[in-house]
Amino acid sequence: MKIIFAGTPDFAAQTLRALWASRHEVILVLTQPDRPAGRGMQMRVSAVKQFAAAQGIPIRQPKTLKDEAEQAVLAGLVADVMVVVAFGLILPQAVLDAPRLGAINIHASLLPRWRGAAPIQRALLAGDAQTGVSIMQMDAGLDTGPVYLAEDTPITDADNSQTLHDRLAEIGSRLILKALDLLEDGSLHAVPQPEVGVVYAAKIDKAESRIDWGQDAGKVALQIRAFNPNPGAHFRIGQTEVKVWQASVEPHRSGNPGEILAADASGLLVACGTQALRLERLQKAGGKRLAAMEFLKGFQVVIGETAAS
Repeated sequence: MKIIFAGTPDFAAQTLRALWASRHEVILVLTQPDRPAGRGMQMRVSAVKQFAAAQGIPIRQPKTLKDEAEQAVLAGLVADVMVVVAFGLILPQAVLDAPRLGAINIHASLLPRWRGAAPIQRALLAGDAQTGVSIMQMDAGLDTGPVYLAEDTPITDADNSQTLHDRLAEIGSRLILKALDLLEDGSLHAVPQPEVGVVYAAKIDKAESRIDWGQDAGKVALQIRAFNPNPGAHFRIGQTEVKVWQASVEPHRSGNPGEILAADASGLLVACGTQALRLERLQKAGGKRLAAMEFLKGFQVVIGETAAS
């Protein structure tokens, strides 16, 4: 089938690679415009654009798809289907209707739970036991369309946003190929999402990544996992900002929230509102991610001082 692909980040690029390696034909890639990013504000090219350019796939980077000229371009391609993965732009009905068989979305949750922008992080923050991927027929709503296929996966205590991202990207790449095969022979059928269980995954605000030591240690541990690798859960010791990349709950230790209870090779032990948290992998501003033992060699900590939120 002739496919228009719309996506931007690494999660989408994995699907594009799978489609490119399949028997289907990717005739156009839509991705977000290049934008300045990082400390040097250099122009950043999306992962999807990098792969498409390397393969010589035609690329368009519209700022909006509400423009009639852009819509006419898509209609003129006479594509069979559009595959959308973390694209980042609203698709008007005219765009959804341009391909012969409509538009299919890969969403990183088990819909209707975690509709919206940040399903992976929100599932981790909520302490969900499982998540998954939904292959959905797109409509004008926010992840409200009927679901073609879904596959679940457990969320383990070892998972963070990166590991979950990678696993869900693999599942999505595999499921979309199955969906396209079924769509082509007319045996793909969508089921409306249930009206109960709808939860929205709001976009992550960087302010959410600051650690509040007044919370339960388990909640802080979820926060650290959810914001690894981006934007990184952080706090202050004195005037130094510190990011935490790995931690474990110490259920039988306690103190005043933020109080540093111990600092040794096994980690920096900090009291929370309930229980305590052992910080096992840390990074000070401008430094590298280090195991606690290495971090403490170059950073003096006083037992009893308070880590600030």
